[in-house]
Amino acid sequence: MRVAEKSSPENPWSVSRLNNSVKGWIDRLGWIWVEGQLTQVNSKPTWRISYLTLRDTQAEVSVPLTANTSMLRAMARPPKDGDRVLVHGKPRYYTGRGSFSLEVTEIQHVGEGELLARIEELRRRLAAEGLTDPARKRRLPYLPNKVGLITGRGSAAERDVLSVAQARWPGVQFEVINTPVQGAQTVPAVIEALERLDRNPEVDVIIIARGGGSVEDLLPFSEEALQRAVAAAGTPVVSAIGHEPDNPVLDNVADLRAATPTDAAKRVVPDVAQEFAFVSEARARTASALRGWVRREVQGLRAIRSRPALANPTAGITQRLDEVQREVQRMRREMTHGVQQETARVASLRAQVAALGPSATLARGYAVVQVVPRDGSGPEVVTSIEQSPPGSQLRIRVGDGSITAAAMGTTPAD
Repeated sequence: MRVAEKSSPENPWSVSRLNNSVKGWIDRLGWIWVEGQLTQVNSKPTWRISYLTLRDTQAEVSVPLTANTSMLRAMARPPKDGDRVLVHGKPRYYTGRGSFSLEVTEIQHVGEGELLARIEELRRRLAAEGLTDPARKRRLPYLPNKVGLITGRGSAAERDVLSVAQARWPGVQFEVINTPVQGAQTVPAVIEALERLDRNPEVDVIIIARGGGSVEDLLPFSEEALQRAVAAAGTPVVSAIGHEPDNPVLDNVADLRAATPTDAAKRVVPDVAQEFAFVSEARARTASALRGWVRREVQGLRAIRSRPALANPTAGITQRLDEVQREVQRMRREMTHGVQQETARVASLRAQVAALGPSATLARGYAVVQVVPRDGSGPEVVTSIEQSPPGSQLRIRVGDGSITAAAMGTTPAD
């Protein structure tokens, strides 16, 4: 039986059966509570049924609502577009036209106190995850190449940021993306704009700006989906939501919190006049420091030049020159005296040598006899008669010359 109920090409379901099956599945959901933000509230006193749309606060998702008009009129604060509400109803599927809606029997406004409590609970949870840690926040560039701005179209926040930034630095460039800044479409639209600007390599910093408003008006900027998108961005993000007392969760997650959109422009873009003043002041300080350094160096040089060594640089040379000349003269005297002593000693030695030498002996009447061998070798001094047998050629050296003679005979000594 269950197999026969399945659809197949041979046994397809009819549209009625399909719708009835869907209606049966939806009816089994029963009564449920749903939270969201109201949009497109269509209600007239003459209508028995009013039609509303409930949007998710963090995604582009909505569901149509139907409610009894008398129930809406009986509420202390009739619902309007943008209200954050909690509804109690039963899902309905209308088989005739194949449409779905949530039949509402009770609508409760989410109180401001409850909203604030939820915001604080989200703030604590993100802090526990480290998303609000100051250590992870990035420094803004000193002079951004291009500033991304996410804000409402034609809003005062947009005018304030652009006018203040251009007055401070006329050459600043902006890429502006206009999004809803209030209501159910705010969060997905701002996230999409943020991701688009984050992908642009020319954008150095992103400002998310909105003017002041109630807690409900600023509620999108405390939604968790937006906080996680900002934390995941690679470009520094500046939160400029509301006025000074306003403090959405975005202020804690962003890299910089600005008190107002005007303050964001001042924090992101430097003041050209102030920068010129800083440059002039720096130049004045640099010139003053340079003049002071030169003055100190001049004084130091004067002090050095006043010293005796520099006052008369040649004095030392002159003094050393006199000493050198005296030393030269002393050395010359010593050398002359030494030479004279050595000359006298040489003369004495020469006289001694001359007195002991053969010439002096010959001068006293002695002679030296040499024999000249027949083999032609040099003459030899005759010290024995055996060296000069009869007939030997002799050379006799006397004081004033030599005599050539021949040996006639030899006589041995007694």
